[in-house]
Amino acid sequence: MTTILFIGGGLVFFLLAIGAIVSLMGERSLVEERLGPYFDEQELKEAKEKSSPVGDWLNTRVEKSSYGSSIARELARADLKLKPAEYIALMVIFGLGVGFVAWFFGGQIIIVGVLGCGVGMMIPRFYVRKQQAKRLVKFSEQLPDMLGLVVNGLRAGFSIMQALEAVSKELPPPISDEFRRVVQEIQIGLNISRALDNLYRRIPSEDLDLTITAMNVQREVGGNLAEILDTITYTIRERVRIKGEIRVLTSQVVYSSRFLSSMPLLIAVALWFMNRPYMMIFFDPDSRMIGIPALILGALMIFSGYKIMGKIAAIEV
Repeated sequence: MTTILFIGGGLVFFLLAIGAIVSLMGERSLVEERLGPYFDEQELKEAKEKSSPVGDWLNTRVEKSSYGSSIARELARADLKLKPAEYIALMVIFGLGVGFVAWFFGGQIIIVGVLGCGVGMMIPRFYVRKQQAKRLVKFSEQLPDMLGLVVNGLRAGFSIMQALEAVSKELPPPISDEFRRVVQEIQIGLNISRALDNLYRRIPSEDLDLTITAMNVQREVGGNLAEILDTITYTIRERVRIKGEIRVLTSQVVYSSRFLSSMPLLIAVALWFMNRPYMMIFFDPDSRMIGIPALILGALMIFSGYKIMGKIAAIEV
């Protein structure tokens, strides 16, 4: 029976992986074909939208829901070329795979498999959050250089559209990719305010919000945009410098919170596989009235300690 379950679980995991690969390798959509003249060939190869029966069937049921729109926003912020349905498929694949491994090596106990499934489904989410944080930090560090290039372009006689296009060509990713998308959205008919708002939804940066607000106000009431952006550039450079110093000074607290919070969980998992009778004392009928509340209290203390240390390290600038 164990062999049959192992083969069946492996077959399910293999079929789900094949479905995800087929979904990721479909043909380009009709919308992409019509928008092709506004994109270069290299970008189409890297960021083209895929379509397949599985992906289309899931997208029609996900993209119009609030959950699907939030997933799309999170993927856009992480710059991952996935559809919401494909992201959900990856969560299911990781959940079933990790859950099956935990169930098989954890004594074939259902609760262990369920916990492993939950952990597996969180792996793609952790990766997306990590990519978002890295991309946001890199974008914020490049923003002063972008504003400097725009200011120099405006003083040289460029229009704001030409200055943004120069940013998309001259600066490295990710800021060049984002402003290339802004320029492309303006070219296909969006006004500049809407394109910049879309940029802010993808990059939720306070410095970018300040820049967009200044540009919108200047368009409404007039004024010298080059001088306004020059002043903002100095402010943002100082904020980036101070944030970098704070990040260095608080890195010990951040990594200490992560290590101290994960260490009890890792020890518990190791003891479960190495000395299961010892861990089962918490669930023994004679002692579970004390063991289960002790586990819950320990989890609450770990979570509260992690949050408190995170608040200590989170210094607003």
